[in-house]
Amino acid sequence: MLKAIDALLLIGHGTVDDLNDMAAFLSRIRMGRPASPELVAEITARYRQIGGSPLRAISVAQALALEQRLKLPCLVAARMWHPLVEDVVLQAHQSGYRRLLALPLAPFSVDLYHRSAVQAASERGLNDLVIEKVSPWGSHARYVAAWADQIRPFCEQNPSAALLLTAHSLPTRVIRSGDRYQQEVEACASAIAQMLGKQHRMVFQSQGADGGEWVGPSLQQALQQLKSENIGAAVVAPIGFLSDHVETLYDLDIEAARWAQELGITWHRVPALNATPAMIDTLEAVARDSLSTLSSAPLSAPLRG
Repeated sequence: MLKAIDALLLIGHGTVDDLNDMAAFLSRIRMGRPASPELVAEITARYRQIGGSPLRAISVAQALALEQRLKLPCLVAARMWHPLVEDVVLQAHQSGYRRLLALPLAPFSVDLYHRSAVQAASERGLNDLVIEKVSPWGSHARYVAAWADQIRPFCEQNPSAALLLTAHSLPTRVIRSGDRYQQEVEACASAIAQMLGKQHRMVFQSQGADGGEWVGPSLQQALQQLKSENIGAAVVAPIGFLSDHVETLYDLDIEAARWAQELGITWHRVPALNATPAMIDTLEAVARDSLSTLSSAPLSAPLRG
């Protein structure tokens, strides 16, 4: 394979390692708006209950495994906390890299994450840095198959359980503005269910704390619906997340599991793919698809991707 790029740039959401940084982390997520002391305390308590988020460690493990597969440097960056994407692109440039391939660890938000890297490079004045991007990959055959294989044993062991496939919710105004996130998530869910030969219910979790209208149904609504249908068990798989973190380890394993127990519903949670071989296979395939195209294409203009 021709060397089409200097390095791969894995971009995730990001999380805090030091809980003293929680207020600043939440403020960045909220576009600079400070979080209330109550919200900071609540989210901090959630992190404490799960023993801290493993998200950063999992992202690093994914990068190391991918680096071995591709024989290319794999840099880890995050939009919302350190290592911040603006710092990582600067370090990449200082290391002599001039062409990066951005591979967002958010398969349904590729354009958003790529734009964050391009904007970061532009703001740092890195005008000779090219940042290419992969295609949206939420329905990539490898990703669909990886999730189907992950879910299948849970369905086989609990054949009467409802299958809930979850992803992070977004404000409905974002979807109305033309964002394809919901459409891509639902296409992935349908492909997984088809591979499993099982009916599914799409659920959107972890709605924001500021209220407003968010994409649904929510987890609480889905569980209440199961109760009304006299369905006594659920298999839940967080297909919208590559890695286990606070929104699976707390939102699903603690909060939603408690809701299910209160409703008399048995809760079976499928782990995220994390740094399993199937997840690395998927990331490798996504990267190679783009590298194959880039190696035979003209060099993109700097910063356009």
